[in-house]
Amino acid sequence: MDIAVLTIGDELLNGDQPDTNTAAIARSLGEEALVIREAACVRDREEEIAAALNRLAASHQAVIVTGGLGPTSDDRTARSAAKALGVPLSLDPTALRQIRERFQSWGRPMHARDEKQALLPARAAVLANPLGVAPGFHLRHPKGADLFFLPGVPAEMHAMLVGSVLPHLLAQHPRRPETAMQRLTVFGLAEPEVENRLEQAALPEKVSIAYTVEFPLVKVRLRAEGDAAQQLIDRAEVAARRALAEYLVALGDETLAAATARLLTTAGLTVALAESCTGGLIAKLLTDQPGASEFFERGAVTYANSAKTGWLKVPPPLLAKSGAVSAECARAMARGIRRAANTDLGLAVTGIAGPAGGSAEKPVGTVFLALATAEGEKVDEFLWRGDRGQIRLRSACTALDWLRREAIAHLTRNLDLD
Repeated sequence: MDIAVLTIGDELLNGDQPDTNTAAIARSLGEEALVIREAACVRDREEEIAAALNRLAASHQAVIVTGGLGPTSDDRTARSAAKALGVPLSLDPTALRQIRERFQSWGRPMHARDEKQALLPARAAVLANPLGVAPGFHLRHPKGADLFFLPGVPAEMHAMLVGSVLPHLLAQHPRRPETAMQRLTVFGLAEPEVENRLEQAALPEKVSIAYTVEFPLVKVRLRAEGDAAQQLIDRAEVAARRALAEYLVALGDETLAAATARLLTTAGLTVALAESCTGGLIAKLLTDQPGASEFFERGAVTYANSAKTGWLKVPPPLLAKSGAVSAECARAMARGIRRAANTDLGLAVTGIAGPAGGSAEKPVGTVFLALATAEGEKVDEFLWRGDRGQIRLRSACTALDWLRREAIAHLTRNLDLD
């Protein structure tokens, strides 16, 4: 089935807002063996929107459109659709009722401008918006293509895609090949090395492999079609696990942080953090996970030396001799936070994220990580390349990976004892 996506909005083309909707639609469709053949983006200009609709409708069976359905003057999608199909706009009673009921459910007054969102092209079928105000709508283009119009707000768009658009597409194309996929998240290997390892792993020939870098992670997608699709993916996953070994940090939609949280919870380990250059980023990534209270005790952002000495009891002579960015300081920070929190694990990070503050001895990107456990302490030095955000993110991901590996080691030791 030929499917196209059209995203609308000046903000997507001038850099103010990233286009996440196309990726979300592609992923949702891909899970149902439906593939996007083309994606386009246009400004909030009626003539450009209408032209794009007519062009895509002429060469695709379905077009999914997002954006431009709101109440303001720059929301012009409905009017553009009417122009493209040569039909008038009219106030749709179903759409208007849905809008009024939404405001009533929120206990908020409805502004007169919100009625604009009920102005739809003639013969449009209204698509309910379960999360927001603007209704979507469905039209059949004279060329035969199905046109689905959804809001640009990602959460609203996705809810309507799953609730209204996908059922329509799947009903029209029930005889699709069986499809199976698995996603792998890799940390600590460059993309060429990941590819090299998987090539040598001799995955089944009918399994396709796609690579994406989401700094500092490498994402791998395994995909197969046909009657034995799932068996092929299962075999490929086993081979990939063996080839990627400890660098494979998550499967499916699970993130590195989520995998770390799951393993810490399973291992029954508690954690406390002392962060300097990452400024609480590690704590945020961990506490973003539901159930983080099971393992996360506290996090201290000890940026200044006074915080390191006052909260973590880092000896002032140590700071005077070795400096705040040093293996000695990182070890003392990890030891101090673990002692203060009385947790199984104490993890610390200190470094120079830049762009200033570096020296010949300790250039920008110098980072020390330390982990204190009941079995002992370890510390390591890293020299990261990149801007401030990249240095902080790579440091945080490395810290998560340390915690993930420690949880696995703890579980393995317990299994050995059993």
